[in-house]
Amino acid sequence: MTLDDLRVFVAVCRSGSLSAVARELSCTQSAVSQHVKRLERETGLALLERLPRGVVPTPAGQLLSGAAAGGLGDIDLALRRLRELAQGEGGSIRITTGATTVRHFMSEAVVGFRRQFPQVRLEFRTATSSRACFDALLAGGLDLAWITLGDPVRGIEQRPVVELPWVLAVAADDPLAATSRIGPAEWADVRLIALPENATSRSRLDSWFAASGIEPTSDTSVADWDTAILLAELGLGHAVVPDLPAWHGPAHPGLRLIPLPELPPLWTGWAVRRWATLPPTARSFAATVEESCGRTFPAGGGPARP
Repeated sequence: MTLDDLRVFVAVCRSGSLSAVARELSCTQSAVSQHVKRLERETGLALLERLPRGVVPTPAGQLLSGAAAGGLGDIDLALRRLRELAQGEGGSIRITTGATTVRHFMSEAVVGFRRQFPQVRLEFRTATSSRACFDALLAGGLDLAWITLGDPVRGIEQRPVVELPWVLAVAADDPLAATSRIGPAEWADVRLIALPENATSRSRLDSWFAASGIEPTSDTSVADWDTAILLAELGLGHAVVPDLPAWHGPAHPGLRLIPLPELPPLWTGWAVRRWATLPPTARSFAATVEESCGRTFPAGGGPARP
């Protein structure tokens, strides 16, 4: 088997489609299939199960894909470091995270880090969920991911940084804006702006609703927390979101944020392949962000653990 065989196989397992990988690699579907067949001949096992629409890895395929993804990620990262050394570059740090993370958690840190390390390139890649960040890390070529912490993921180390309590965001003229506590009677009046289905925050919130016997109505959904806040301020519904400092103060005169202390707080922070193998500049960037968060979030920052 070759590294190319393994790369293609991991890509197929991730996408669930031979044709999608063929388009991504600008080759034929037959060429993609040949990579998989070589691995199946080498192992003597079926690695993919063909379905009417797409493919899924067999148990043997899951085993090989999981092991290969980690190894290929390490190789790709090492090759990138070697290229930077050979070319005499200042290096780069590649971070994957949500669309609004830099604004809320990193803006001050990015400025400070740039002043300290002007030759280091910062590359941010947007992901739609923590799961997408994990997949990007395992695929290789990335150093850090800023995520909402969830269940353990094989091959990923998660580091909590900021604890986020929940709030109910409502328009200033909403009947709920005058209340200081949301009880069972008030939840009946909540018209929820739903968070993205694949988001960790949505999963945690849905679990709490189910355990509490609460079934809020919802006719609107959004792709991120900031959009939920905007719609709530416009009076188009109510948003249950983690509390962020940017939403307080004169920038949002039409918004009211009602604390929800009964909801277990969320933690957000770093995810990496292995902290021990991070290059010094990536560690410095992570530390700069943590120090900045410690100043910005009264209850967060530092090497806290949930």
